Amino acid sequence: MQILDTPLADVKLVRPKKHGDERGWFAEVFQAKNYAAAGLPERFVQDNESFSRKGVLRGLHYQLGKPQGKLVRALSGRIWDIAVDIRPGSPQFGKWAGFHLTVEDLEFVWIPEGYAHGFIVLSETANVLYKTTDFYFPQGERSIRWNDPALEIEWPLDGITIPSVSEKDAAAPLLADAELPEPYRI
Repeated sequence: MQILDTPLADVKLVRPKKHGDERGWFAEVFQAKNYAAAGLPERFVQDNESFSRKGVLRGLHYQLGKPQGKLVRALSGRIWDIAVDIRPGSPQFGKWAGFHLTVEDLEFVWIPEGYAHGFIVLSETANVLYKTTDFYFPQGERSIRWNDPALEIEWPLDGITIPSVSEKDAAAPLLADAELPEPYRI
């Protein structure tokens, strides 16, 4: 298993090794000792799965009070997954990184606490799994507008004229107006 650095210091790309032959393939996608050795969590408390159609954009979500780290994977289809550093005082505050995730590539993105997360579906449909380090906490649920001009996120729309977003996500505040996590401490 490879755990690769990304443009955001704490966000990691996890690439399990596939073992295959004419019958198919096998991969060890989670191993607590390997994750711990790389500084990633070795315990997750909740698995979430979403199914979406092409053009659906979910995010940019985060949780206050009980922040969640997320390990994200496409179980089917193809998505563009985004992590945004929203930790006040962080040297990378407001910076983002994007990742194409597909079932064929078998890659995960580790998005730690203090980051907003979102994705857009680029295939006809996609199932997305994200394991979280804390439970869903409705009172702490927050979001930032997906198209905040200050973030300058380059969403690859692949022929999608207007992404399909929920009413809640469409009404989300800009980063400058959002309630954010505790300040980042070095």
